[in-house]
Amino acid sequence: VGVVKQINKLISVVPLKSKYVGEIGDVVIGRVTEIQKKRWKIETYSRLDSVLLISSINLPGGELRRRNAEDEQSMRKLLQEEDLLSAEVQNVYQDGSLSLHTRSLKYGKLSQGILVTVAPALIKRRKNHFHNLPCGVSVIIGNNGYIWISPIVNVEVEGQGGFVQNLEAISKTDREAIVRIRNCIKALSLCHTMIYDTSIMLA
Repeated sequence: VGVVKQINKLISVVPLKSKYVGEIGDVVIGRVTEIQKKRWKIETYSRLDSVLLISSINLPGGELRRRNAEDEQSMRKLLQEEDLLSAEVQNVYQDGSLSLHTRSLKYGKLSQGILVTVAPALIKRRKNHFHNLPCGVSVIIGNNGYIWISPIVNVEVEGQGGFVQNLEAISKTDREAIVRIRNCIKALSLCHTMIYDTSIMLA
């Protein structure tokens, strides 16, 4: 049982209960599980842990240079274990594990919001997976089935490189809107309906 995908005359069925199989260019949301030499291990609901190399991130301040030993020692200042982040799949290795990058300012550490998990097969592939919904809520729909719901924040903060944490108090109306969107996504998931910005707003 699954979602039918048709390419010309080839019809395939993506099972509803399966691990995420990454493709280059996918937007994913993951959780840091381990810090290793020059890399972070990221859990992205795929069969194997994904890898984020220190050379694949924006340095704070957006400076471009080779990474040195000092950067390796300060890795924990950028991302610690259990931190959530959004990233893009840069490469798929032969064993199926993924290499990620956060070189665009729209990717990076996630601060305040709710993480919702759905089956990866229900996520509709679109050109854009970052949406500011009319109800005042920002949604990142990860291809790996992780959806991040947060208040709308200005992403293009100059010189921060996607690691600044916004911990300001969130108003009650924003919190109610976020929870409503979460409930809509959960309802769509229970009904096995494809999840994208239009279906969430219709719900």
